[in-house]
Amino acid sequence: MKVTFWGTRGSLASAGPETVRYGGNTACVQVTGSDGTCIVLDAGTGIRRLGAALSRDLTRVDILLTHLHMDHIQGLGFFDPLFRPGLEVHIWGPPSATQDLRTRLSRYLSPPLFPIRLRDADSDVHFHNAPDVPVSIGGLEVCGAEIVHPGPTVGYRVRDGAATFAYLSDHEPALTGDLDRRDGTRWTSGADIAAGVDLLVHDVQYSPDERAERIGWGHSSSLEAAAFARLVGARRLAAFHHDPGHDDAAVDRIVAETAAAVPEIGVFGAREGETVHL
Repeated sequence: MKVTFWGTRGSLASAGPETVRYGGNTACVQVTGSDGTCIVLDAGTGIRRLGAALSRDLTRVDILLTHLHMDHIQGLGFFDPLFRPGLEVHIWGPPSATQDLRTRLSRYLSPPLFPIRLRDADSDVHFHNAPDVPVSIGGLEVCGAEIVHPGPTVGYRVRDGAATFAYLSDHEPALTGDLDRRDGTRWTSGADIAAGVDLLVHDVQYSPDERAERIGWGHSSSLEAAAFARLVGARRLAAFHHDPGHDDAAVDRIVAETAAAVPEIGVFGAREGETVHL
């Protein structure tokens, strides 16, 4: 299994010309199975470059959306494979009690926000709720779970043979304690799907001081992400969802702070164009 980063930031803008090593595109991560199965996690602006790089021999692409905030879907209309006749595109996302996924995405992919309607895509598009039990997509096993972030949001776990990967791009708080579910049961947000993974991609948007002023915004600090990675026993942690106001030097400091808090875990800052082999 290969994990490739095409967009690593949150919000709608980069930090400016100083943002070189980490990149300025919003969230998009590609997972390629050992059998060639292609999964795309989130459809931020990074998905445009991914679409241009995908082989035209592919017959199916699955896009797994964590949530429908703009920075995670704004690249979808610029994803070239969406307009390839004969290609199957399966779009997965968090369920809603009010509208299905197609209806919610069509609010963005339609005038006046976008000139082309989602229904006009040339590919064969299918919509699914994020799976809450493991499902097979090609040779990969995928499962989603509700996590803490404003609005319906899920994290994903992907398995390819013995290799495991978890993606929690937007997550607050990365708690070591329990929370109350809607049904009254107790849980630790994201812990089940991230347990023991070889690679955890996790929200590390803020320093602790920044986070203290942004309670309820839906993101984690360096120390919270480190505590969560230790709690779940992750082997490696990729700091993700870099703040759009942070240049490379600021991201470096936050990544170093995270690494210092969990020296037993391999910590690195996710960078556009980087591929990790599991």
